[in-house]
Amino acid sequence: QLQASGGGLVQAGDSLRISCAASGLTFRTYTMAWFRQAPGKEREFVAANKGNGGSLFYEDSVKGRFAIYRDNAKNTVNLQMNNLKPEDTAVYYCAASRTVINTSIKREQAYNYWGQGTQVTVSS
Repeated sequence: QLQASGGGLVQAGDSLRISCAASGLTFRTYTMAWFRQAPGKEREFVAANKGNGGSLFYEDSVKGRFAIYRDNAKNTVNLQMNNLKPEDTAVYYCAASRTVINTSIKREQAYNYWGQGTQVTVSS
């Protein structure tokens, strides 16, 4: 199971950290990712952290502003979001996969575990 938390209402330029706690997984072996879905839009990839000390991946629009990092001892993955913009407003979902390959890292179909989502709202 995945449990996301930490969302809220912030102003443009603020920072926010959201977290996802995993249970029932051999956490360190899983690729952990964040997706988001804005009102009226499809869910899109945000960032991913490959398991076993693998690579990091980011969507172009968040590069340099967001950072994904994991704590394998606590079975959590975090998304530090800096310099937030109104267009970052969305429900953020964490996802997990043990088998996703790099070329599929941005495809939501590649992930078989999903959290319930946490709302992030950025006001202008």
